[in-house]
Amino acid sequence: MTDTRGPQSEPQAKPQSTSKQKQKPAVDETATEAKAKSKDAAGQPYHPPQAYAAPKKPGAQRGPVPGTRTTPRTRKARLRVAKADPWSVMKVSFLLSIALGVCTIVASAVLWMVMDAMGIFSTVGGTISEATGSNEGNGFDLQSFLSLPRVLIFTSVIAVIDVVLMTALATLGAFIYNLSAGFVGGVELTLAEDE
Repeated sequence: MTDTRGPQSEPQAKPQSTSKQKQKPAVDETATEAKAKSKDAAGQPYHPPQAYAAPKKPGAQRGPVPGTRTTPRTRKARLRVAKADPWSVMKVSFLLSIALGVCTIVASAVLWMVMDAMGIFSTVGGTISEATGSNEGNGFDLQSFLSLPRVLIFTSVIAVIDVVLMTALATLGAFIYNLSAGFVGGVELTLAEDE
């Protein structure tokens, strides 16, 4: 094999100390090494590299140092929902269920008006009255049974029951979540900042 690294100097052997020479006292090597590492070749203290240069004047703006990455990083945070306050869950679910109940009443009124304008009640009502009628009576009157006030009263009763049930179930769900979060630690969420 041929050495291709070029000429190299041979390490010089150090003279061995004899027992007649005085030996120097041992110096604490860790303190000396720490001082040597904390200063660079010019004898100045070590400063880690900065992404932005320090401002030279008190009012000067800091700018990016050439050759460094200046693209913003997306910050992420891992959070854990440890407890859901049952009182606040009850208030929020109560308001949301009231809004859902109002939407249900309005939607049923609009649907009834559209179906009445299309003539569905009269057509289906005539068919049912013919099928259930006899010589003595006219049969079942669907239009009077499904009148708008009756439909709105029925929908309002359903909406009130819905408000009570949704509020109670959401509050019970908050209690159950708090019990299970005590055992397993709750739901962990990772939130990220928009770029």
